[in-house]
Parts: sequence; C-alpha cells; structure tokens
Amino acid sequence: MKVIKEPKYLHRALLLVVVSLTLQSCFVAKNYKRPEVIETETDSLYRTDNLPVDSLSMADVSWKEVFTDPYLQQYIEEGLSNNIDIRIAIQQIIAGEAYMKQGNAGYLPTLSAGTSVTHQELAKNSQFGSFFNGAINQYEAVATLSWEADIWGKIRSNKRAFHASYLKSVAAHQAVKTKLIESIATTYYTLVALDAQLVVTKETVDTREKSVVTIQALKDAGEVTQVAVDQNIAIYNNAKAIQVDIEREIFRTENALSILLARESQQFERSTLDAQSITTPIKLGVPYLLLRNRPDVVAAESQFIQSFELTNVALTNFYPSLTLSASGGFQSLEFDNWFNTNSLFANIVGGITQPIFNQRKIRTQYEVAQAQQETALLNFKQTLLVAGREVSEALYTYNAETEKLEYLDKQVQALRRAEVNSEELLNNGYANYLDLLVARQSVLTSELTSIENKLDRLIAIVNLYKALGGGLN
Repeated sequence: MKVIKEPKYLHRALLLVVVSLTLQSCFVAKNYKRPEVIETETDSLYRTDNLPVDSLSMADVSWKEVFTDPYLQQYIEEGLSNNIDIRIAIQQIIAGEAYMKQGNAGYLPTLSAGTSVTHQELAKNSQFGSFFNGAINQYEAVATLSWEADIWGKIRSNKRAFHASYLKSVAAHQAVKTKLIESIATTYYTLVALDAQLVVTKETVDTREKSVVTIQALKDAGEVTQVAVDQNIAIYNNAKAIQVDIEREIFRTENALSILLARESQQFERSTLDAQSITTPIKLGVPYLLLRNRPDVVAAESQFIQSFELTNVALTNFYPSLTLSASGGFQSLEFDNWFNTNSLFANIVGGITQPIFNQRKIRTQYEVAQAQQETALLNFKQTLLVAGREVSEALYTYNAETEKLEYLDKQVQALRRAEVNSEELLNNGYANYLDLLVARQSVLTSELTSIENKLDRLIAIVNLYKALGGGLN
C-alpha cells in the first residue's frame, strides 16, 4: 500500500501560524493611562470657597428638574427632536460607529474572489509562440485569503483608535445637546424678561401720557411754563421709543427660538418672569467629575486617546510584520476544462517583512504622530482649564446677581416713593417739575435694570448647569 505524505508547505504554513499566535504577547504598543498632569490639576479647577464639593453635582440632575416651566420643557423636548445641529451630530455618530466596526474587524482575514479571461497573441518567433501557435487563452477563477498576525499590537491599537473616534463623535453629539438646552433656556428666559420690560414700559407710557395732559393743564393755568410741557412730552416719547425697541427685540428673539426648534418664524406661548423659579440645589461636585460630565472634556480626552493609539501604530511600523496568504481556484487554457478537477490550483505564502530603508517615511510618521499626541494632550488640558473657569465664573455671577437683586429692589422702591412724593408736592406747589421728571425717568430705568438683573440671574444658573456638564439626562 502506498503511503501519501502531507505536503511540506502545509507543515511550514502551520508553523508560521503557531509562531504568530505565540508572538501575540510581544506587544510594543502601550496601554492608555490618563496623564498624571490631568489627574493632579483637576483638584484646584474651581476658584470658589462658597460651596463645599462632594461626589454629587448639579449636572447629575435631569434638565426637567432644573427647568420646571411647562412651556420651556415643551420647547426643549421639541428642540432635541427637531434641531438641525442635533440631526447632523447624529449622522456623525453613525459614521463613527461604522469606523468602529471596521476597527473591530481588524483581526479578521481579508478574502476576495474574482474571475478573468485572458487572450494573448504571441509572436511566432518567440520562446512560447512556437508551442502555442501564436495565441493563448487562459480562464481563471481564484479566491485569495490574507491575514496579518498582530504581533506588536498594531491592529489592537488601530481598533482602540477607531473606538476613541466613535466616543468623540458621541461626545460631540452630547455637546450639541447640552448647548441646545442652554440656548433654548436662555432664549426663553430672555423672552419672558422682555415681556416683563414691555409691561413696565407700557404702564410708564400710559402714566406719562396722563402727565402730559396734567402739565398742559397746569401750563394753561399759568403755574408752569411751556418748558415743563415740552420736557414731559420728551420723556413720554422716550418711553414710547423704549417700547418700540423692546417689541423689536421680542420679534428677533422669537425668530431665534424658531431656528432652535427648526420651525418657521412665529410667536410662542410662554409664562411670566415672576413664574420662573429654579429650586435645584447648587452643587458643584468634585472637579474630577468634569472628566465624566463635560462633553467637550470627554471629546478632548477621546481625541488624545486616539492620538495615543495612532502613535502606537506608528511605533509598530518599525518592527517586522508577519503575513499569511493563500490563494486557490481553477485555471485552464481551455474553456471546457475550466472547472475540471485537473484545473484546481492552490498557493500558500507566509512571510516576515522587516522595513530597512524607506526614505525615512516610518520615522517621519512616528515623529508626526508624537507631535499630534502632544498637541492633543495640550488641547485636553486647555479644555479642562476652560471648563473649570466657566464653572467658577457662572457660580460667581449667580451669587453676584443674587446679591445685586436685593439692592436693585430697594432702589426701585425708593424711586417709586420719590416719584409719588414729587408728584404730590408739585400738585401742591411745593416742588419743581424737574424733580418729578428726574424721578419718573429714574423709576423706569431702575425697573428695567431690575428685570435685566433677574434675567442675568436665571442665565447664570443655565450657564452653571451647562458648565458642569448638565443636560445629558
């Protein structure tokens, strides 16, 4: 009986596979660890001694618990569903997810197949022309399999780089979401504040219109001059001009809200400024939480991770690569015998490639990757510092506006009393009409300023919520 021996190339191919699998542990690529400079600098990001920091943060609260106005909640939900920037960011996530799937498939071999028909005219005086009567037809159907062993961690690092890119796109979407909530809330609060200013201004216009009539009567009675009449007419028209400005700002602000909600320009239902209240406890949390909550910080770290892993990839290019490829199929000079068993062929090739000299391309790629990694680290650090500054400024602004509101309320009350007293004294002939004009002008200005202060206080809370990374729940 004849003993059939296994082909030698099969043994060699199996040996290459075993060696490659054994060398999988020889990674030169490093594992990512958050830089120590980031770990240490998060401890002193907040410039405030006003509130204790703990493991809880205002950012952990849902936006529905922070913004309780039913109209505002409705608009935020609508914006999150329809806003064009949000929809663009979602498409970026889809693209990032596709790249991540590509990275996950890096360990798999590549397989391709194809067929070809070749006709070749040979010279009769050539080496092969005398044997084939001047022409050759070749029919081929072949499948090719190729696989690279991840000896140094190149494929693993590529996979992690794609995953970091995906996380960056997710963080970018979250950043757009947080920014959208902030913009809708700020625009809505601006509208209700403008409404409040419009109410005050209209009341002032009515009052000053009556004053013009009164002053005109006093002038007719010879108690005041035409100057007094003209002065009252002037401050009346000043109030009317302020009313026009406020109505214009309301129109423009409603248009801005329409864009945020992806609607056509229109009016919006809303409540009043006095109805706005934010009862969520102000808790900053430890600065380290910004690394988890702030979308821009998460995106910056993801960018750094991606650069870190691509540096690993560039480093592995200095080392040899082990590839195993195989091809097989049918090959025949005659069409009728194309898929005959005698037309079968197979090739297996295993090889190790070590770069020696390639015009410094590998060294350049590695140095560029290192520079890009350092740039990403600096951007990461800068983003974290900006986040800490925004938290500190938003909290300080809120506290300052809260304190200022007390003084502005007292100012408005005092000026209202001064206006009433000046009018009474003028009617009894004990005061100059200029005193009344000054008092009335000061009352309107102080009331409008007080409303602006209330708006700034609300916006400071919105900014603090965003600065801490809120709005993701």
